[in-house]
Amino acid sequence: MATITFHGAAQEVTGSCHLLESAIIGRVLLDCGMHQGGDAVERVQDECFAFDPALIDAVVLSHAHLDHSGLLPKLFHEGFTGPIICTNATKELLYIMLHDSVGLYLRDLEHANIRNARRGKPLREAAFGMDDVEAVLQQCHGYNYGEPVPLGSNATLCFHDAGHILGSAITEIEFSEQGKSKRLVYSGDLGKQDSVLMNAPITLSHADTLILESTYGDREHRGEAYTVNQLRDLLKTTWKRGGSVMIPSFAVGRTQEILFHLGCLRHRGELDNWQVFLDSPMAIAVTRVYDNWLRLLDSNDMYELSAAHKSSLENFLPTLRLTEDTEESMAINRIKGGAIIIAGSGMCTGGRIRHHIKQRIWDERNTLIFVGYQAAGTLGRVLIDGARHIKMFGEEFVVKANIETLGGLSAHAGQSQLVNWLHSFDNKPRTMLVHGEPQAQDALAARLWTELGVEAVIPERGQSVVI
Repeated sequence: MATITFHGAAQEVTGSCHLLESAIIGRVLLDCGMHQGGDAVERVQDECFAFDPALIDAVVLSHAHLDHSGLLPKLFHEGFTGPIICTNATKELLYIMLHDSVGLYLRDLEHANIRNARRGKPLREAAFGMDDVEAVLQQCHGYNYGEPVPLGSNATLCFHDAGHILGSAITEIEFSEQGKSKRLVYSGDLGKQDSVLMNAPITLSHADTLILESTYGDREHRGEAYTVNQLRDLLKTTWKRGGSVMIPSFAVGRTQEILFHLGCLRHRGELDNWQVFLDSPMAIAVTRVYDNWLRLLDSNDMYELSAAHKSSLENFLPTLRLTEDTEESMAINRIKGGAIIIAGSGMCTGGRIRHHIKQRIWDERNTLIFVGYQAAGTLGRVLIDGARHIKMFGEEFVVKANIETLGGLSAHAGQSQLVNWLHSFDNKPRTMLVHGEPQAQDALAARLWTELGVEAVIPERGQSVVI
């Protein structure tokens, strides 16, 4: 009998990893993500697989975000040699994501080992390296949405647009076992119905087993139009104070939406004379990948653009400055007011945004705007929870800047959209909730039962379920 074992994103939001095992399909990993939050070196050193990577036959990747893909180099380093199956756009993004992530990890590990050497502590070996990244990329096989892909001896998978980020996919796997046809659907991360640039998630008609994300299972999002107006008002208020705006942003998806919204505000004459900085080499590279795929993204959001603007998000915002090297990034610190700084990481766990926070968090004229989910244990979560003092780089800082959250820019479906998406099925599939904190999963499970009569299972980490 086929089973699915939940090795990550089980009653938590990060570290997506689910193992499908069947005599027909073999041992297939759905995602191989890393956990987020805390010190990067400590986090990677603490990651371990509860299975032998050498025995995994294939990985099916829902999308390129690191909490779904970040441990692929470690998987290969520890013996995995099979194919990695994903969409073509995910394959293109993965090149950027893994090189950046592993490069930062190796740099942080080098610094940690310098400190250890000074203190007479043992040095740590890298859990993986750039050779592993190159091997992973060689094993990636990209496919189009709707294209049947053989899996194992008697199974087929198909990707459908999840509307979350570029290339994100709902995975549908059909196979026969003991003379019975079975259909497993894994939602990956589902996007909102009204996200700019992205298409709405595809709805499916049938599944025997459904693995459904639940990130926002306990809340709704404000509408996109309301949120853009909120962004406009926050920018105007900060401009009048003579301050600057910091936006911690995920390199894939959120950054591109923010650039689009800022461009729309400017074209409507609703954006003051801000200097806008995209201060993230990875986000810059990803934005250029998005430019290659703009023709396939939601055309309804692009109707007002000229041909030149439709070809490039960079062209859509002429006041945008791309700061790729460290010196350009540091030069932003000399600007005392009137700067919008978009930088990673999205949860403030690393990257250049922490340096900008260090320079500006103590100034009440400034505003820090969060535009995405902040996982427990991250600096972003600490700040939105109201901390008045934070510690970074071995120093303590007082928090006087205005802390704001734009929930309507989330790339995840809200509670009602998750319920409506499941309602599109013509049956009541056996449903398991993943990728959510316990309170969100409990709330979603209660609503699924009340409105649809679906009794959702909330698996624990390491729990196995027979399909």
